[in-house]
Amino acid sequence: MRKSKFTESQIISMLREHEAGKKVSDICREHGVSQPTFYQWKSKYGGLDANLLKELKELRVRYNRLEKLYTDACLDKQALKDILAGKL
Repeated sequence: MRKSKFTESQIISMLREHEAGKKVSDICREHGVSQPTFYQWKSKYGGLDANLLKELKELRVRYNRLEKLYTDACLDKQALKDILAGKL
């Protein structure tokens, strides 16, 4: 997936401009994004502020680390089962 040229905090600031009453077409023209992209961002980041976004990022990193640890543990368990069964 292509990485956005805008950071998540920049996206949130654009959404706040819209909440303040600025037209979507004006915001998109200023920042060089299309209206469908803006509305996708709105659906994804609609109710977030900077603190919630930071917490969400930290949770994603933690989840990925835990998922990797779980996968490694499952592989180790399967290898031990194979050794005990005499398959190797």
